[in-house]
Amino acid sequence: MSGDVAKVVGIVALFAAGLLLAGGLVSSGIADVTTETLPVTTTISETTTAPAQTVLTTVEQTTTRRVVVPATTGTTSSSSSASDTPTWVWIVLGLLAAAVIGLIVAMLTRRGAISDDERQRRLDAAVASWAAQGWAMDSQTAGSAILRRGPELMVVSIDDKGQTNARPLGNG
Repeated sequence: MSGDVAKVVGIVALFAAGLLLAGGLVSSGIADVTTETLPVTTTISETTTAPAQTVLTTVEQTTTRRVVVPATTGTTSSSSSASDTPTWVWIVLGLLAAAVIGLIVAMLTRRGAISDDERQRRLDAAVASWAAQGWAMDSQTAGSAILRRGPELMVVSIDDKGQTNARPLGNG
């Protein structure tokens, strides 16, 4: 179950890193390309008065002009360069990158099954714990033991992943 949680945390961390990276690119102007189309309408009204008649002439002209705003490349013409990205964004990105690398290393180095020695050590520890509660060992095999307390019997075993299982047996 903890492997599923680690996968979900890893996916959430990658998603958050992507959002922060996108926010950093937009705030620095690298991802900012703007194209504007500006309609311009000009209306000219002309009124002419002559004896006994009025003439109204309207001339309408529409001009469309396309203005392209170039993207900011992040470089300046001066000798010094400055970043518009706040320091905290870089710190968060660094922490997220370290967390992602840690998750990848943890997933790659994690083994599915435990060794026989570790399995036996965990079984011995489990039997000792039950013995402290009044149970006595009846028999033992590699990876499991049968415990007895009066007429009660119980099997304690360690699976391949290292999990301890205890279940009662029928009375013997």
